[in-house]
Amino acid sequence: MALKTIEEYIEVIYTLEMRSGRAHTTDIASILKIKPPSVTEMLQKLHGMDLVIYEPYRGAKLTPPGMEMAEELMQSHKTLVEFFEIIGIDNETAEVDACQIEHHVASKTMIQLRKFIEFIQKAPCEPIWLKHFEYFDKTGKRKKCNLK
Repeated sequence: MALKTIEEYIEVIYTLEMRSGRAHTTDIASILKIKPPSVTEMLQKLHGMDLVIYEPYRGAKLTPPGMEMAEELMQSHKTLVEFFEIIGIDNETAEVDACQIEHHVASKTMIQLRKFIEFIQKAPCEPIWLKHFEYFDKTGKRKKCNLK
């Protein structure tokens, strides 16, 4: 069984806590597809790192540092999904791919990617190069630029 990262646990705990107020060991195990004793071991570790408050048989809740980490992770995930959708990837694939790579991207890179996405989304008009990319994506051909 593959080891799950601290970040994966934090994201799952965050999601479960938002949904039902607390993350139970069996729910975490089910989502991560691992055995409950492995979850218990990690929850104890996360408790020792002050990322969660873990109470046996009651589950876990994020501490303020854990919540901050979770919110940063969720923002990174959202950033990657938005980027993938901008370049023409369907939402379902974008979600899966974001989950696969979000834990392997430097924070510096994520900050720049977020700025790039905000620049595109808040542009006063749709960037012509984005239209040209969409055309290229569909046809494999480049549009001629009319620079005047």
